[in-house]
Amino acid sequence: MIDTPTSPVTSGLPLFFVITVTAIKQGYEDWLRHISDNEVNGAPVYVVRSGGLVTTRSKNIRVGDIVRVAKNEIFPADLVLLSSDRLDGSCHVTTASLDGETNLKTHVAVPETAVLQTVANLDTLIAVVECQQPEADLYRFMGRMTITQQMEEIVRPLGPESLLLRGARLKNTKEIFGVAVYTGMETKMALNYKSKSQKRSAVEKSMNTFLIIYLIILISEAIISTILKYTWQAEEKWDEPWYNQKTEHQRNSSKILKFISDFLAFLVLYNFIIPISLYVTVELQKFLGSFFIGWDLDLYHEESDEKAQVNTSDLNEELGQVEYVFTDKTGTLTENEMQFRECSINGTKYQEINGRLVSEGPTPDSSEGNLSYLTSLSHLNNLSHLATSSSFRTSPENGTELIKEHDLFFKAVSLCHTVQISSVQTDSIGDGPWQSSFAPAQLEYYASSPDEKALVEAAARFGIVFVGNSGEIMEVKTLGKLERYKLLHILEFDPDRRRMSVIVQAPSGEKLLFVKGAESSILPECIGGEIEKTRIHVDEFALKGLRTLCMAYRQFTSKEYEEINRRLFEARTALQQREEKLAGVFQFIEKDLILLGATAVEDKLQDKVRETIEALRMAGIKVWVLTGDKHETAVSVSLSCGHFHRTMNILELLNQKSDSECAEKLGQLARRIREDHVIQHGLVVDGTSLSLALREHEKLFMDVCRNCSAVMCCRMAPLQKAKVIRLIKISPEKPITLAIGDGANDVSMIQEAHVGIGIMGKEGRQAARNSDYAIARFKFLSKLLFVHGHFYYIRIATLVQYFFYKNVCFITPQFLYQFYCLFSQQTLYDSVYLTLYNICFTSLPILIYSLLEQHIDPHVLQNKPTLYRDISKNRQLSMKTFLYWTILGFSHAFIFFFGSYFLIGKDTSLLGNGQMFGNWTFGTLVFTVMVITVTAKMALETHFWTWINHLVTWGSILFYFVFSLFYGGILWPFLSSQNMYFVFIQLLSSGSAWFAIILMVVTCLFLDIVKKVFDRQFHPTNIEKAQMYSNTVAFSDEFIALQPLSRARNQLSKLSLLKQIQVSSAWTPCAASQKEKQRVHLLEECWSE
Repeated sequence: MIDTPTSPVTSGLPLFFVITVTAIKQGYEDWLRHISDNEVNGAPVYVVRSGGLVTTRSKNIRVGDIVRVAKNEIFPADLVLLSSDRLDGSCHVTTASLDGETNLKTHVAVPETAVLQTVANLDTLIAVVECQQPEADLYRFMGRMTITQQMEEIVRPLGPESLLLRGARLKNTKEIFGVAVYTGMETKMALNYKSKSQKRSAVEKSMNTFLIIYLIILISEAIISTILKYTWQAEEKWDEPWYNQKTEHQRNSSKILKFISDFLAFLVLYNFIIPISLYVTVELQKFLGSFFIGWDLDLYHEESDEKAQVNTSDLNEELGQVEYVFTDKTGTLTENEMQFRECSINGTKYQEINGRLVSEGPTPDSSEGNLSYLTSLSHLNNLSHLATSSSFRTSPENGTELIKEHDLFFKAVSLCHTVQISSVQTDSIGDGPWQSSFAPAQLEYYASSPDEKALVEAAARFGIVFVGNSGEIMEVKTLGKLERYKLLHILEFDPDRRRMSVIVQAPSGEKLLFVKGAESSILPECIGGEIEKTRIHVDEFALKGLRTLCMAYRQFTSKEYEEINRRLFEARTALQQREEKLAGVFQFIEKDLILLGATAVEDKLQDKVRETIEALRMAGIKVWVLTGDKHETAVSVSLSCGHFHRTMNILELLNQKSDSECAEKLGQLARRIREDHVIQHGLVVDGTSLSLALREHEKLFMDVCRNCSAVMCCRMAPLQKAKVIRLIKISPEKPITLAIGDGANDVSMIQEAHVGIGIMGKEGRQAARNSDYAIARFKFLSKLLFVHGHFYYIRIATLVQYFFYKNVCFITPQFLYQFYCLFSQQTLYDSVYLTLYNICFTSLPILIYSLLEQHIDPHVLQNKPTLYRDISKNRQLSMKTFLYWTILGFSHAFIFFFGSYFLIGKDTSLLGNGQMFGNWTFGTLVFTVMVITVTAKMALETHFWTWINHLVTWGSILFYFVFSLFYGGILWPFLSSQNMYFVFIQLLSSGSAWFAIILMVVTCLFLDIVKKVFDRQFHPTNIEKAQMYSNTVAFSDEFIALQPLSRARNQLSKLSLLKQIQVSSAWTPCAASQKEKQRVHLLEECWSE
């Protein structure tokens, strides 16, 4: 049995405290997750059983259950649609929480079950559903339903249009009934969950490194003490002195076991050098500190009533270490609010101005190049008026033809879509042919995409109004007349074709195909129309950052349509290779098209995106944009938002077909970067080329990327985004990455990055739920990183260093004391002091510091992003800084111990009655000096003082004195021994002891103060310069403080002129660029002063 120098309570209580607090924190977060899970798993659902509806929980649904889902409810499992409240068995759902698309998707039931709209009818259904094994692909589902009716089996194929996915929401439909085919972890939503790896910050990794070093110090001290003990006991007089005779058992015991026993005893004695309480303090700091992000009003978005959210508090300090930002474009940099801007109709370009469609340049047969107002004809009611209107500047014989072209173009826009309308109010629809007074807001459109909604609303503004559909009939109001088109087939959009089509039967009986899609998929299939002019216009639209779509049509003869109808039926009912057969039929149909024109919609940039990206660049952070958009649009948006700028050398890696071609191109780009003497390079790469580059040429590709200050990846798949981030993470520099996005398609990259930020936008909440932090707008990223990230990192870096410092101060005197007690493992401090040192006496000042410290004014941090560079790459926890704090701790410990030793070590009496201080008084003196010094050291590190800081700093010292007086001034009956009785009172009764305490504290802190003053005066860092600046200048018109009067007046005059410049720039936009240069010059002058 080992005789430990300290009691089990002394060693175990701090550990128990740490484990308890950590368990409470982790338990609280697990409880929140449990509540969230229960909300989903315990949600009430209605299931058809025994001819009636039974209420159960969603977690109890089994395969084969028929489930009823009402409007706006979420599907609790993957269901095959059986029926809805509509006669055709259709329903509309939104999958925003699954794939980020805010569209309404139409799903249909098979005809045999669509008529079963009541619970009683469904209870009589006899059917078997056969489907493929569960897979993660959201858009792929193959199966068949065998229905038994009147002793006859009917087989119907099932596809994605029949499957309602768990997590999707029912919209615009009163209720549906569906049969569960995949439940629980077999649903497609569950299969798409990426196993979320545990993220650990750079600070945590540094802490572990430092702990290993301190563990080595602990073991070294224990080994040295054990060896020196046996060296000392080699002399017989010290091995068994007369006052401490050994027992017979001790003399005969094994020396090896005795050596191990002594070694373990020294480990127990010195174990306090390992700061166990560091972990609980860090946990508390992260947990409590995370609330400040949510409380920050600067991160609150009033329009959406959204505040910043913290989903994990473990990465707060990582916000101050970001080196790469990977951002989505649509919905992150932009608003994801599409607005119709321009179009090209039969080779003529138009733009919408104040609700009117205006042509650019001369119209056909016009003699002038001025703008022509198409909607100025809104007063007219028939085509004869159109032919004679001077607004077109056309001859009477071709005026009707021109209107026919525009009419056909906007009919294509109004019919080629999957838009749904929930409520129709058509009483106020005007009769004018291009009626601009019509307000489309009266119709509530649910669009298959934001683009589709913008286009249908634009067509409505120009007089061709999509009124709605009823079954297979699509109703359009044109020129004041209601027209009904029969919807024959929808050729759904897919990413391979990159287009969608509808086949309709016009009121005249003609069979028409309307096609809408990307220009690269439409133009090659066209054989008529203004192809080249439209191609030029599309490129011009893309250069403006507009999203483009081309419109085309084809007219079928009766014979052609019969062939098409037959092929479509065969392909859609095939059980084998259905997708390949459908693709072949679609290609057969969508050819020999006549081009009608192109549309251009704008996805407006979010507020202050340009300023935020520029600030990130100034902070030394590289910004990559990862988007699915086409190359031209992506580059244009990059230029408009400041990601690329005009002086940047733009390199391109596009349309690579083979590995060898890709390698050759990468080599060329690498040579250009080496040879071009350009400060900054930008790289554009598409998804296809990226796949080739990542397959065989990762190193070369990453070398090119690292030498580019901005990278744009277009046509990217979600998993490609995650793979790019992983490549950067594992590169030799091991940079800290941040990913920010708003859709479910961004979840993979958000989870892959060191820090994931979700935008609470219009594409559901999937990104926000899976992120580490969620904000409402991209512009909030600057304050999140430059202010919160900076503060969190500085706070926790100081916290970690300080903990190691104060524990070195604590245990080193204990080690030195062994040299004066023959390594007998005698403790220097009382066991209560050992227990409470880290728990009570020194814990609160550093905790409050780590929560409230603001070493620089937040406005200075946000306005001077270059300060972010000073804390990057974990500089505050470098080995040099760690060694400085450790050496400082050892030096202070030597002063504590030897200062006290020289004071009372030579049989000096410090009491008036001639009594001498004993062992416990000596230890208490060392402990008192130590508590005051380490607390005062924390006060020296504090820049931002609040009443809370004063309370805990000086209150901790006061609490130590009051506690010691009570602890040593009373005989406590529950204590078996009380070595400290009257010791502290006796110590404080000595004037010499007070003088020694003050002298040692001043000595310890004096060298530290001198070093700080010397560094600030002769080698100030950028942060220290900013501290001096923020302490001397309040940068505003109202108050300039603590400066020489002449300089204050000078800056006030400059700031007054700056305000005039801002006002004049607002009134004269043309002079804004020149004024901006003058403004920046004045700011730089003020900063330099």
